Amino acid sequence: MANEKMQAYCLKCKTQREMSEAVATFTRVGQATTKGVCSVCGTTMYKMGETADHANLEKPEKVNPATKPKAKKAKVATTTKSSSNKTSQKKSSGKSVGKLVIVESPAKARSIERYLGKGYTVKASKGHVRDLLKSRMSVDVNNHYEPEYRVLNDKRTIVNELKTNVLHAEEIYLATDPDREGEAIAWHLMQATEMDEARTKRVVFHEITPKAVQEAFEHPRAINMDLVNAQQARRVLDRLVGYQLSPLLWKKVRNYLSAGRVQSIAARLIVDREREINRFIPHEYWSIHARLHAPSDPSKKGLFTANLIKVNQQDFVCSTEAEAQAHVQALQSRTYQVSEVKRGTRKRKPSAPFTTSTLQQEGSRRLNFNTNRTMQIAQRLYEGIELGTEGPVGLITYMRTDSVNVSEEAQAETRVFVLNQYGQDYLPEKAPKYKTNAKSAQEAHEAIRPTSITRTPEEARPYLNAEELKLYTLIWQRFIASQMSDAIYNTLRVDIQAISNQANQQEIAQYLFRITGSTLAFKGFTIIYEEAANEDAPEESDVGLLIPALNEGDQPKLVAILPEQHFTQPPPRYTEASLVQTLEELGIGRPSTYAPTVKVIEQERGYVTKDGKRLVPTEIGTTVTDLLVNYFPNVMDYSFTARMEDRLDEIADGVIEWVPMIDDFYRPFAERLEQATQDMPELKQVEHVGRACPSCGDGQLIVKHGRFGKFIGCNNHPDCTHTETYVELVGIPCPTCGATDGGEISILKTKRGKVFYGCTRYPNCDYKSWKLPTKDEKINAESEKEPDLP
Repeated sequence: MANEKMQAYCLKCKTQREMSEAVATFTRVGQATTKGVCSVCGTTMYKMGETADHANLEKPEKVNPATKPKAKKAKVATTTKSSSNKTSQKKSSGKSVGKLVIVESPAKARSIERYLGKGYTVKASKGHVRDLLKSRMSVDVNNHYEPEYRVLNDKRTIVNELKTNVLHAEEIYLATDPDREGEAIAWHLMQATEMDEARTKRVVFHEITPKAVQEAFEHPRAINMDLVNAQQARRVLDRLVGYQLSPLLWKKVRNYLSAGRVQSIAARLIVDREREINRFIPHEYWSIHARLHAPSDPSKKGLFTANLIKVNQQDFVCSTEAEAQAHVQALQSRTYQVSEVKRGTRKRKPSAPFTTSTLQQEGSRRLNFNTNRTMQIAQRLYEGIELGTEGPVGLITYMRTDSVNVSEEAQAETRVFVLNQYGQDYLPEKAPKYKTNAKSAQEAHEAIRPTSITRTPEEARPYLNAEELKLYTLIWQRFIASQMSDAIYNTLRVDIQAISNQANQQEIAQYLFRITGSTLAFKGFTIIYEEAANEDAPEESDVGLLIPALNEGDQPKLVAILPEQHFTQPPPRYTEASLVQTLEELGIGRPSTYAPTVKVIEQERGYVTKDGKRLVPTEIGTTVTDLLVNYFPNVMDYSFTARMEDRLDEIADGVIEWVPMIDDFYRPFAERLEQATQDMPELKQVEHVGRACPSCGDGQLIVKHGRFGKFIGCNNHPDCTHTETYVELVGIPCPTCGATDGGEISILKTKRGKVFYGCTRYPNCDYKSWKLPTKDEKINAESEKEPDLP
């Protein structure tokens, strides 16, 4: 190539860049072009037009698309490896489908098809079409960690149909979700259907509304391989950990256990917290309160309580009953006098709009939804709900986000709504700006909000089921509140001294009591929404507390001195809400991982169980966690796992390459794996049922663990294949038939994993209940049952 510098437009840099490694060539239809790479970012570049270097090349014969032979239908590859080679399939001469748009779900397809109109054909891939093989690790650790992808068995028909559509499309738009996983799905679709890169474009929108969809299609882009590689690195990393640690646990502990980079950290948090609780030693302490009434209130109707806060100008601390009683005796004969009255105001700001994490937390606290249920409902609201004559409409913006940013257009619409509905006082002077506390939040995204604030929950009610309405109402109210004025409280603080009547005051202890209260002066955002209280946070005791009118120098009358014994409390067990909050604060996982992580450790692997809303580690969860901590300290280290997330973010930003990052992790991990395979003790335990096998007669029945949980089998397996259903009894007779037919109560689970209780004689006895019955409970009326459990 000539030494002259050539420039071309770089799709990644979005500007003219100098071309390196320039080579003269021809396109398949005979057009002269120069191919090279961007000297800044390395992206492949093309410069159309003939140069001096083309004179020495043999010009190919031009191909007339109209006379080109019809392309043979390509077979869908069942196993492929990721490659940077670009596909070059040209559109066939079959029947055109116009502009082809591919999304993940049929609901999303129906929604955006209405906005695009004629000339567009919208198809759904129904999620991922390719993935790593499940039967093996599918990562070649000896060949740059090359992943081995395969078209999923249940997606072969869909891929074949999409390939036909791709062949006949004028243009192809990949409109998958606007996150890394969505980018990866778009790339997999392109690879699996052998799309012509020149006709393929990527469009991204964060809400399914006419304007958002139209703007996205007006500004298409190429697939962002940095985002794809970040998602690919996460999958490879999780495979390297999960597919090598899990078989080790099967060998050393029991079958069908699993380990994972994020799930094992989540389980460790719960195990560590349980140990903190078990190690906790409560300490006694005492508080002292003075029950008083104003001097102008001889009837004592306006009693109030002040708390002892200082003794001799030092914070009051009392750890024994004897010490407390000494103070009580000294205070009985004192005169009480108001030393200071301080009035003021305080403002309470609204919470930011929802992110994935805060939506899951609030869904748990207010609606009693688990994280997985919250995300499933939110997915439906995002993809589109049939609203009568309007057709399918996306009601909320994209629900996997860690950003609290809000578009100026949405803020402007909301400010008009607030002004019209609540008045000027409820509208802040400027639209508020929020800053996320999450590490590495993707600020280019938006918070979760309604796509139209004027679409109230009341208007949407006829088209939503009960769950959808509850969650939509929560999102709608939270967003409006986030754009409203602060709530204002009037505050009052009264300090009261206990004055001794003795002459020598210098030798007498000085006591200071205090009472504080606040009353709501202006509702502000609380007129529409109040965030649910954190179950682990201390209650605000002074809100709404009424304090009689007192002035400095007043001498309220003592009614009683009230000592109160307390004990320090251990840290609380995690709930799903507080676990997600902690994972986010530690920088472990990302919005798309919270719900699946909780589901795996709780429902699929049984590492934790629920006591009410609290998560309690099981014996097997504790055993697995301890083994992993001992033999794989890096994988189980909170800060190490958070740093891995940061490095995945750097891949997405194009700062580092994914293969060296994986290699830095895997080499020491592989060494520890080899060592653990030799050194880790076997902890397998056999649980005997206490009966001989009815099939072979020689074997004993034992409890086994399979893909779907516990079952009973013969210890002579594989020579004997006898199995029975495992029934977990609670030792309580059935309230309906226990006395007459011997039915017993067993623990059962719904398809969603929720525990309920039923009779072992089902279907002959249909007793079932969400609550564990008592031993003497009897059912006398059909209405007392709780029917129709899912």
